[in-house]
Amino acid sequence: MQSLRAVRRKIRSVQNIQQITLAMKMVAAAKLRRAQGQVTAGKPYFEKMQQLMERLGPEARRVEHPLLAERPEVRASALVVITGNRGLCGSYNANLLRTAERFMAAAPNKVWKLLTVGRKGNEFLTRRTHDIESYHEQLDVGSSFAQAKVIIDAITGLFESGTVDEVYVAYTEFVTTMSQRPKVIRFLPLEPAAAEESEETPAQSARAEFLFEPEAAELMGSLLPRYVDTQFYHMLLEALTSEFGARMTAMTAATENAGEMIKDLTLQYNRSRQSAITTEISEVVGGAEALATEDG
Repeated sequence: MQSLRAVRRKIRSVQNIQQITLAMKMVAAAKLRRAQGQVTAGKPYFEKMQQLMERLGPEARRVEHPLLAERPEVRASALVVITGNRGLCGSYNANLLRTAERFMAAAPNKVWKLLTVGRKGNEFLTRRTHDIESYHEQLDVGSSFAQAKVIIDAITGLFESGTVDEVYVAYTEFVTTMSQRPKVIRFLPLEPAAAEESEETPAQSARAEFLFEPEAAELMGSLLPRYVDTQFYHMLLEALTSEFGARMTAMTAATENAGEMIKDLTLQYNRSRQSAITTEISEVVGGAEALATEDG
């Protein structure tokens, strides 16, 4: 059995860890609320942009734009992997990276060029000897769109220059605080026709008639880059929100586990102390009885 001093030391150590995990939980909760606020604030613009692109979808066939260009032969494909900059967020990073690797393994004949967003994904994929085309840190709460635009320009630059013929994005979709869904989507070239098959929101269900000025085809050409920007920025924010949700959940579990461990160690300490006191009393009583016997 461990000494009382060793058990006391363990209790203090776990209490210190519990204070750290509790603080991290509170920070993650605050950042989660702010990240959700950013997603909510940008959602009307994102939905309206999607709605407008749906209305303009048929015009895509009449527009020649680099972002719509389907390559007759796919020589190289890009995969953008969005993870967090830090750990201590449960299986958030591991699940996304596992999804990305399975996706690449399902197409072994493709030449993959990786673009990593987030320090954890970059470190993992570099260790796995993958060739990283470019690396960017994931956004943080309060980051501006201009910071996201740097990443977007790097991606679209590779596609428009012909370095890659298609672009996929692996990111984590935010479902709830307790649930996040890693997924891979085809990002470029754009497929406006797919928007017509997407599920409509209540706001989109009202099929209002649009009169376009300038012509719809011309408008489509100017809106496509903005649509790409909006779509990718939304994915970055979804991934960021998912990370904070996963971290808050992980730190909540760690804090609760530390509490249970403190209870167990305290019980062990009390039992050890009681056993030590009982032993001392027995020794005193035994010594007194021995003295009484000698005197008798």
